[in-house]
Amino acid sequence: MTIVETAARIRANVQKVIVGKDHVIDLALVAVLCEGHLLIEDVPGIGKTTLAKALAASLGLHFRRIQFTPDLLPSDVTGVNIFNQKRQEFEFRPGPVFANVVLADEINRATPRTQSALLEAMQERQVTADGETRPLPRPFLVLATQNPIELEGTFPLPEAQIDRFLIKLPLGYPSAQEEESILLRFQDGNPLEALGPVITQDDLAALPSEVQSVRVEASVRKYVIDIVRATRNHQEVELGASPRGTLALYRAAQAYAAIAGRGFVLPDDVKHLAPYTLTHRIILSPQMRLRGRRPEDVVSGVIESVPVPVEK
Repeated sequence: MTIVETAARIRANVQKVIVGKDHVIDLALVAVLCEGHLLIEDVPGIGKTTLAKALAASLGLHFRRIQFTPDLLPSDVTGVNIFNQKRQEFEFRPGPVFANVVLADEINRATPRTQSALLEAMQERQVTADGETRPLPRPFLVLATQNPIELEGTFPLPEAQIDRFLIKLPLGYPSAQEEESILLRFQDGNPLEALGPVITQDDLAALPSEVQSVRVEASVRKYVIDIVRATRNHQEVELGASPRGTLALYRAAQAYAAIAGRGFVLPDDVKHLAPYTLTHRIILSPQMRLRGRRPEDVVSGVIESVPVPVEK
C-alpha cells in the first residue's frame, strides 16, 4: 500500500469524527510520517483532544492519555521506583509515557518541571529514572494539546521543549455548516467510540523510510535553508529558528509531497509548511512583543521576502 493510499485511509477514518479540518488532518499525518511530535493549540472545546484520539485510534497503536494539571508530578509521567516488600527490592512502575501514542492533554496547565519530564522522551525516545535508562516503544509520538497562554492557569512551554515539536497548529472554530454537521454526527452517540485502526503496525513502520526517499532538488534545499536563516537575521527576532527547525521543515516538506502522491518536493510545499514548523521556534525581541507583533507575522514576511526557486 502506497503512502497516498495509506494517508487517504487514515484521513477518511479521522473524518468520521472530525468535521471540516482536512488541512489539519494532513498536517497531523505529516507528523506521523516524520515520526515527529504534534502540538495543537487553541481554546477549550474546539476538538483538540478528539483529533488526537481519532488519530491514535486510526493508527491502532498502544495509546495513553495524560491529563496535565498543576499538581501533576514528573514521576506521574515517566514512572517511579517502588519498594516491593515481598521481593525486598525496588521495582520500576512505568508511567503513561511508555506507549506508542501519548496524548499530553492541556500540557501547559502543568508546571515547567513536569512539562520537562517529557523532554528526554520526546528527543531521545527514552526515559531515565534513578540513573537507569529505559527505551520507549517505537514508534513513539506525542500529541500534545495546549490552551492559549493568555488563559488563566497556564504555563508557557520551555523553549527547549517546544523546539522538539515538529509541527504546531491551531484548529479554529468551525463554520456554521460544519457546526451543524457536528450536531448531526454526534446526536446518536460518539463516533469516536466505534473508530478502529485502518493500518497495521508493520505498514506504519515502513512509511518513514519511504518518505525519506522523496527527492529534494538542490535549489529547493537551498530555499529551505534561506527561509530558516532569514528568521535568525530578522531585526524583530531575538532568537531565530534552530537547525532542528531546518530539519523539521525539510522532512515535513518530504512527507507533504508524499501525501500528495509526488516523489519530489515543490517550493510551494515549503511555503505551506514553514508557518507550522517554524513559528513556535521563534522568539521575538521584547520591543516587538510589546508592540503586539507575533511570530506568525515574521514567518509570513520571511516567506514573502525570500526568492522562490524557479526552473531554468
